[in-house]
Amino acid sequence: MADSSPEPVILVEKAGGVALVTLNRPTAMNALSRELRSAIAETFEALEADPEVRAVILTGAGKAFTAGLDLKELGSGASTVNGTVSDKDPVTSIGQFSGPVIGAINGVAITGGFELALACDVLICSTNARFADTHGRVGILPGWGLSQKLSRAIGIYRAKELSLTGNFLSAEQAYEWGMVNRVVAPEDLLPTARKLADDMLSLVPDCLPAYKKLIDEGFAQSFGEAIRTERRFSTERNAAVGADAIEARREAIRQRGQQQKN
Repeated sequence: MADSSPEPVILVEKAGGVALVTLNRPTAMNALSRELRSAIAETFEALEADPEVRAVILTGAGKAFTAGLDLKELGSGASTVNGTVSDKDPVTSIGQFSGPVIGAINGVAITGGFELALACDVLICSTNARFADTHGRVGILPGWGLSQKLSRAIGIYRAKELSLTGNFLSAEQAYEWGMVNRVVAPEDLLPTARKLADDMLSLVPDCLPAYKKLIDEGFAQSFGEAIRTERRFSTERNAAVGADAIEARREAIRQRGQQQKN
C-alpha cells in the first residue's frame, strides 16, 4: 500500500558539517504558512544544538525561494499578520544560528521571502532569482526587519524605490547594487553555495562563529561603539592564541594563497 503521509514542509540534509535546508511547498511557491514558519524556526533551533552542523545552506524546492507569507491562509483568517511576528519567528531563529547561513536563492523571494533572504549571511543567486517587497501592495508593514536591513544593504534611496513601488529586482541588478554576492546558472547554484560553505569551514573552527558574531554585533552599533566592540572581542580571543599555533598555520595560509593566485 502506498504511503499517503504528507510531504514534510522542510527538508534537511547533513554532510561534512553543512546542513542543506530546503523549503518544501513547491506547489505553493514555498509560501510561508504558519506550519512552515514554525518548521523553519524549529529546524534552525535544532541545527544550532547540533555540534556537527557548522554552516547552513537555505534554498527552496521548485521554482521559488519563497513567495512570502501565505496570503491564502491569511485571507481565510486561519492566521493573522500580527501572529507572524508573535509566533515562532523564522528570521530571528535564522539569526540565532551561530555559524554562517548561505542563502541559495533559486527563484522569487517576495515580501516575507525577501526578509528571509536578508536574514542570511551571504546570498548566492540563480539567474532565475528575483526580489520584491510587496508589503505596501498587501497593505501591511514588515515586521521581520526588512525596512531597516534593506537600506543598510543597498542604500536608503534604492531601498525606498523598491519598498515604495513593490517593483521586482532582478538577480543581476541585486548584484550590481551589492545586495548579493554572486549570480550563477541554476545548475551551479547549490555547488557554488557548497564550495563557499566548505571554504568557510576551513577557518580555525572556533574562530568562525566568533568572527560572525563580531561582525553582526558591530554592524548594529555606531562606528565608535563597534570599534570598542572589536577591541574587546580581539583582546579576549587573541590572548588565547600562542605563537606556536600561528606558526603551525602559517604555511597552510601561504599555500592556499598560491593556489588562489593560479
